[in-house]
Amino acid sequence: MTSGTLNTPYFTKVSGTGSYLPEKILTNADLEKMVDTNDAWISERTGIKERRLAAPEQVTTDLAYIAATRALEAAKLTAQDLDMIIFATATADQPMPSAACVLQRKLGARQVMAFDLAAACSGFIYAASVADQFIRSGMYKHVLVIGAEILNRVVNYKDRETCILFGDGAGAAVFSRAEANEPSRILSTHLRADGNLGDLFVLAAGGSAMPISQAVVDSNAQYVKMKGREIFKNAVRTMSQVCQEALDANGIAMDQVDWLVPHQANLRIIDAVGSHFGIDPSKVIVNVQRTGNTSAATVPIALDEAIRDGRIQRGQNVILTAFGAGLTSGSLIMRY
Repeated sequence: MTSGTLNTPYFTKVSGTGSYLPEKILTNADLEKMVDTNDAWISERTGIKERRLAAPEQVTTDLAYIAATRALEAAKLTAQDLDMIIFATATADQPMPSAACVLQRKLGARQVMAFDLAAACSGFIYAASVADQFIRSGMYKHVLVIGAEILNRVVNYKDRETCILFGDGAGAAVFSRAEANEPSRILSTHLRADGNLGDLFVLAAGGSAMPISQAVVDSNAQYVKMKGREIFKNAVRTMSQVCQEALDANGIAMDQVDWLVPHQANLRIIDAVGSHFGIDPSKVIVNVQRTGNTSAATVPIALDEAIRDGRIQRGQNVILTAFGAGLTSGSLIMRY
């Protein structure tokens, strides 16, 4: 699906970004003491050296609050300026009220539209596409998009296939209406899902199909389960496809792209996507070594870090891309 093609005089830009990583670091050496694994095994297969864990008293909206505050400051806006809040997460504080409504209260925002979006690791790009449509329609001027997760609470630290991968964190971006003469704008977004592959990555418990019970807990169904090899193959395929869609839709070659900001799931996946396009590795934003996979938060965290350290500059062409449970996938191409 291609979006960002409404015939209106309005365009959307990223006016500010922010991110937050919890203080506690869980290294590969720490994991060696918890499960049958070692640093060399983890590093070779994933590229991950460490990941961050939220403090026991922190909830997902606490992480999001810090990232959102930083994004608003970067955009030179306040929460009162927001017209909508979209919160992408698979690990909200609770099923209801939504994380977006909880964050709305914490920020002191107006009584604007606020909702959660569930697209797993693709959530931030899905949510950014929704924000783009509302802004391009002329309805709203400023939309806060959050990607935040506390995954350590749905990870089984006795399962070495999954516990080595995931970390906690939050990223945020304020999407705003671009002025008519501004070069900064989202060019298009491209979203997909293939429910036939939904069983590759599952968190089975907690919904109507499998309410939490003692039997569920005894069977460890409250933890994420994944089929790693199949995920790898489909991740490379789907991210490459949606990136190519973005390039084709805008008549842009990959050598005209200044930066690729991919989902930080696994360094081998990131390298494979980059190799598919022949893109210089120095143009690919990578922080998975020290963050692990933070699901919906990976793309906005990586984007924010690259903007703040000066790599990503205004006027440059940037592609964001991700894949996630569902299987979902998406890309967003913009002139930052």
